[in-house]
Amino acid sequence: MQNRSKDCCGKERAGQAQPCCGLPAGGQEAQPCCGQGTAPTPPDSDRPYVTGYIDTPAGRVPTVPTRLTAADRRGNLRARWGIGRMRYRVEPGLYAVGSPDAASPVLVTANYKLTFDYLRRELTGLDAYIMVVDTRGINVWCAAGKGTFGTAEVAARVRKTRLEEIVNHRSLILPQLSATGVAAHEVRKLSGFKVTFGPVRSADIKAFLDAGMVAAPGMRRVRFSMADRLALAPNDVVQWFKYLLPMLIIFLALSGIDRTGYSVGSLFSVGPRALANLVIAYLGANILGPMLLPWLPGRAFAVKGLVLGVMLFLLSYASGLGGANFIEHAGWALIMSAVSSFIVMNFTGSSTYTSLTGVRREMVYAVPFQAMFVILGVTLWMIARFI
Repeated sequence: MQNRSKDCCGKERAGQAQPCCGLPAGGQEAQPCCGQGTAPTPPDSDRPYVTGYIDTPAGRVPTVPTRLTAADRRGNLRARWGIGRMRYRVEPGLYAVGSPDAASPVLVTANYKLTFDYLRRELTGLDAYIMVVDTRGINVWCAAGKGTFGTAEVAARVRKTRLEEIVNHRSLILPQLSATGVAAHEVRKLSGFKVTFGPVRSADIKAFLDAGMVAAPGMRRVRFSMADRLALAPNDVVQWFKYLLPMLIIFLALSGIDRTGYSVGSLFSVGPRALANLVIAYLGANILGPMLLPWLPGRAFAVKGLVLGVMLFLLSYASGLGGANFIEHAGWALIMSAVSSFIVMNFTGSSTYTSLTGVRREMVYAVPFQAMFVILGVTLWMIARFI
């Protein structure tokens, strides 16, 4: 009769008795019990940033490395240029960095992958949990303003991840830039977890934790440096190109019209100037606009862009691209100023200097003037060819 025995999980096994709960038997290596200690599950193909899993009382939690891969860096670069930007997301939920335990800190962030990558990169050498809330792929600051990084979402994510079963403390560390969307006292009422707002920049997380979750004055300050402002330029250049391209086509087509009817000679003499002026206004507003923002005169961004547009026209004029006569010069001064004003005005959503009500008020007044400048400018540009 075949010898049958039961292991500690209550399962019958044929043949020789099996070791139980990792205890060695017959000189063999210790064996797992009840499925514990099994080989790690391969990373999820839908989540390439996941490298493994850890077991917790609430189930398995995926682990993520703090070192970014070449694929991560390529993805971040594409997002900076606006390529697949709105699809660049992390699945909301709880993630582990290092080997966290019940006493490890819980840091909350948005599910925009660039934000997620910046945070985990700064956690090298730490054991922590990262709770990712669903912000629809929007960064922390913008999501807080839109309401997607809000009180209800943070509290709901605590419940969905069963966080109270995983950690023995009741503390969440939220980025300071989420404070406009999160009411800390309401989160505590809804979830039982206290909210502590961390530093503005993820680079200060380690120092913040080492100081007992007390932020130094410099950690609370938003430093909107030139480098920070220029980081947004590539995305804006790509984002606005879909509007620039039809403008280039239209202006090129109109360049051939003159007093003789439609002239190929006019097309090749006026057309390149028109395209060059539009590109100068477009790139100048998207790159020089954020660079020179604090120094451009005026409080309203539309006014700052208008001043920059005049400067760009003077650059064009000095380069011999302003036109053949005074009327064409005036036309391009109006067109370039309007284009620059509109583009720089849209930078209000990416700055630290404006409020939502201020932006709306500015647009109500500025857009009609910008449209009028374009219409008048195009009219003068066309008239110049009939003189």
